[in-house]
Amino acid sequence: MKIDFIRNFIRLCENKSFSELARDINISQSTLSHQISQLEAELWDIKLIARTTRKFNLTDAGNIFLDYAKKIVDLYDGCINELSVYKDDTSEEIVISSSTFPGSHILPKFIANFKTKYSNANFKILINNSQKSMEMLKKNIVDFVGIGSFMKEDEKDFDYIKIGEDTIKFICSPNHELLKNEGDSIYFDDILNFPIIMREKGSGTRDIIEHQFERFNELNIKLEINDNDSIISAVSESNYLSLMSELIANNSEKAGLIKVLKVKEFAIIAKRDIYFVKSKENHLSNLKKKFWESLEA
Repeated sequence: MKIDFIRNFIRLCENKSFSELARDINISQSTLSHQISQLEAELWDIKLIARTTRKFNLTDAGNIFLDYAKKIVDLYDGCINELSVYKDDTSEEIVISSSTFPGSHILPKFIANFKTKYSNANFKILINNSQKSMEMLKKNIVDFVGIGSFMKEDEKDFDYIKIGEDTIKFICSPNHELLKNEGDSIYFDDILNFPIIMREKGSGTRDIIEHQFERFNELNIKLEINDNDSIISAVSESNYLSLMSELIANNSEKAGLIKVLKVKEFAIIAKRDIYFVKSKENHLSNLKKKFWESLEA
């Protein structure tokens, strides 16, 4: 009986959707279904999941197995954690879900430094918005997350390390008509005359803007896009404006793709701290613990 199959059974019981879990852990739905069927086959063909209803339901046997599955995984992880100190060359996969800014601009340097010292650490980075990342952490699908907002979660329920800071700026096309008279320094009322592309709900960037920018509700939001590169592409060739991380915006401005705007009434639109987060309940294995400690240092 494979421990990964048992682990995915637990995740499935928390997620209650074959398709959503398969997407989250990056396997096909048929592969996930086969794993559950394999578990059932090893348990004398006892059905763990009722497949005759539209809703996800465990059978009575499934509920019993779920209780034992959690204990098996806890014992296995505890054993590996204790034994790992005796074998420094043990390979470990460290899975991180991160929003775009920390995943692309902050975490890579920490990962590169750690890999130089521990070549047996294998990192898997998933780019998701902050809300999705926190959901995956709570379901134990990932080991850590990099986020710019805790969204609706209580930060006291997690362990976290501040790994950076970020400031939000307005951006426009290099040829935008706003720039003709005012240059890159404009009044906020001028912004209201143009459509806005905003990140999707669930994005840490959007959450911070909504909570910190006092005139957010006045913005003429016409599009929602969940990818910064796509936003930059759309803005660079249109009269749309948008808001994004200052670092990402500055890099794109240097490439001649967009222009960063300065709003005369608002020196700061919004600012945030960037966090690296783990569940308080998870016991970290050897390399995961060392990576966490490397960020604490």
